[in-house]
Amino acid sequence: MRRIIKGLLWVVFSLVPLALLAAIVVYIWIARSVAPASGEAQLAGLGAPVTVTRDQNAVPHISGASMEDVAMALGFVHAQERLWQMEVARMAAHGRLSEIFGEATIGTDMFLRTIDTYGAAAASFNVLNEADRRTVEAYARGVNAFIEQNARPFASKFAPEFVMLNRRPEPWQATDVVATVKMMPVTLAANINEEMERLKFARLGMSNAEINDLLPPLREDRPPSLPDLKVLLGLESGPISAARPAERRFAALDGMMGKGASNNWVLAGEKTETGKPILANDPHLEFTAPSLWYLAHLQVKTPDGRTRNLVGVTLPGTPLVFLGRNDRVAWGFTNTASDAQDIFVERINPENPDEYLTPDGYRPFDKRVETIRVKGGQDVTFERRATRHGPVLPASYRGLQRYLPEGTVPALQWTALAHDDTTISAGFRLWDFQSVQAFLDGMHDFVAPMQSMVVADVEGNIGLIAPGRVPVRDPANRIMGRAPSPGWDATYDWKGYIPYEALPREYNPPRGAIGTANSKIVDGSYAPFLTFDWDEEWRRDRIATLMLDSNVKQTLETNRQAQGDDYSPAYAALGPVMLDLVEGRSDVNADAVMTLRRWDYRQDKTRSESLIFEAWLRFATKRIISDDLGDAFPAFWRARANAMLHWLSPDAARDWCDDRRTAERESCGDVLALALKDAVSDLETRLGSDREAWNWGALHYAYGAHRPFARVKPLDRIFDVDEPASGGAYTLDRGTSNWNDEDNPYRATHGTSYRGIFDLSDLDRSTYIQTTGQSGNVLSSHYQDMAERWGRVEAFTIPVSEAAYQDGLLGTWRLLPKR
Repeated sequence: MRRIIKGLLWVVFSLVPLALLAAIVVYIWIARSVAPASGEAQLAGLGAPVTVTRDQNAVPHISGASMEDVAMALGFVHAQERLWQMEVARMAAHGRLSEIFGEATIGTDMFLRTIDTYGAAAASFNVLNEADRRTVEAYARGVNAFIEQNARPFASKFAPEFVMLNRRPEPWQATDVVATVKMMPVTLAANINEEMERLKFARLGMSNAEINDLLPPLREDRPPSLPDLKVLLGLESGPISAARPAERRFAALDGMMGKGASNNWVLAGEKTETGKPILANDPHLEFTAPSLWYLAHLQVKTPDGRTRNLVGVTLPGTPLVFLGRNDRVAWGFTNTASDAQDIFVERINPENPDEYLTPDGYRPFDKRVETIRVKGGQDVTFERRATRHGPVLPASYRGLQRYLPEGTVPALQWTALAHDDTTISAGFRLWDFQSVQAFLDGMHDFVAPMQSMVVADVEGNIGLIAPGRVPVRDPANRIMGRAPSPGWDATYDWKGYIPYEALPREYNPPRGAIGTANSKIVDGSYAPFLTFDWDEEWRRDRIATLMLDSNVKQTLETNRQAQGDDYSPAYAALGPVMLDLVEGRSDVNADAVMTLRRWDYRQDKTRSESLIFEAWLRFATKRIISDDLGDAFPAFWRARANAMLHWLSPDAARDWCDDRRTAERESCGDVLALALKDAVSDLETRLGSDREAWNWGALHYAYGAHRPFARVKPLDRIFDVDEPASGGAYTLDRGTSNWNDEDNPYRATHGTSYRGIFDLSDLDRSTYIQTTGQSGNVLSSHYQDMAERWGRVEAFTIPVSEAAYQDGLLGTWRLLPKR
């Protein structure tokens, strides 16, 4: 026994300290993967020296003698700070995520291989002009210069994710850069969701009026009635089979696609204190850790002393400043959400499954075998098929095959799959525009996704252009992109694209202001068809109230306050309706009703009312609609203010409140009272019974999820970036939640990813902020140092004058041509 005790003591006092020492040594080695603030590197292919000076916010000021040199330096800097993020984005574009993450991403890879994002990118690179190809290639060389350089002594060369997953990045190709740009339409694609939902509703036997109750058009739109899809497509009737396990493969993809939104506005000088325009922009995208965006100042300084500057948010993996300003012009984008996607139902030849029906008879599918390599598992091989319209979607994608008739397959036509996509070239033109008019005339190269771009210049002009390819549809096509169409009928084929000259545009409008928020941007006089699936009008109208139609002279501060506005006009319209239906009932929670009656409909993170109402709306939506939609309900479950107003209306197309699964007839008051009881019980389970301690920010926080460690406990606590947030689905300070996530149904997974406000009286006074920090390395002090400031709706300046950013410099890198 004594020997056993002595042996245990030896282990404790010898091996444990050694293990602890080894852990400390490994930690130091990995921690030194953080890019040093100062240094020097030689880059093959660099034309002249480039300086990279990081200011106190870790924003790099990159100055070189040519656009190619600056692009190469930006590639090097992006790789220093965000290489893991870039690796994930690139592998997604390739459809190769499963080589890193295993079975969890098979569905995502299958979809992206099916639509062939990377093949489209490779073809699109080949149609770029020579100068743009050289800039793309220079950027890729900069990334590779970092990958190939020697590591510092006793330091990991790459960020912790590479070490922990035992992965070394492959060299970057020019096509990888174009493919990264190609992934933006994937995250912003929206209309495919509504098409599939209308298909499901029609399959469930719903009328056109009932479908409009579920997906109501804007008040100012009068879309034609949909044709009877059951007859047109040959849909069956009756119960729908339960979801199949293979459909769960696409859960990660569903979180990625179709969730983009944004605010932007521009005010003419007549509306501002300075007499010059102010432009504001805040794109609403998926919260990630690190942020999607990386702030930078790019400067080309020619030998004759002239300089050109770009400042704003870059997308790691590309050499573009997507949102920002040059020396004379500022711009901001929102997703127009034009209808640039159509699902075509293709009828298979019953005599030959390798053929499908066209207006001219049967034609063979284009076919190709794809193999997905899966880390830790068996390779997955599938056959990629395509029709004249586009790729055939996987049968299990969102359960489509369960709703379509036997002997048919869904094919996707989408402008983003173009093989002559020159969108990246449009990004390079942002260096050159000297006026709003030049901007409006110069975005021909922009293909996808269509964006509503507001613009201002230092001369005081403002404008809007919405460039991008939008299909022209046949006047006889009554579906108009709202639901899947029969692929064998030429009536539904696209008839070309809206000419650039006919796209929406404004120049110095009489109103003196322009604002967009993904809702309708044209009036009834605009002839070309863009979409009937505009976003709800609440944010658009709130921008008009606060900014566009205000008589108050606006400043940078008033614009900042507007970007942080947490008032929900949608809930202000819906709340009284719901409260009136439960008022005075003995079975309703009177305290909750009284609290909501006093609410001013501000979704303040420090208060409880928003939390109670959101939970009530969540459970009310489930109780009202789940019996009607059945298996189609989970994908539909989110805040739908306009739809709820329809469901509760006495003029609804059906009695939505009655639960068809019960014998008795429930009123809307009955259902809402039960839903409020559900909500209070749910919140007590999550936060305890002391309602004085409840607040919106406790459960509603910006959830910056890391890939892949957000799914790995306890690493999620280290790599994720969470910040309590005000706002909600319908506020300008936006944060939308995933109600299907039973563990965290109120946290914000998508929202305001960046805020920029541009002062055209002095562009150096413009302000910027993004959600996390500049570094993508979790061990860096700049991994999440912007999060709290973002949560407080603060921002900082990025001046272009070297003298203006000297205070608090972190350091300078010198990049030299390799001899």
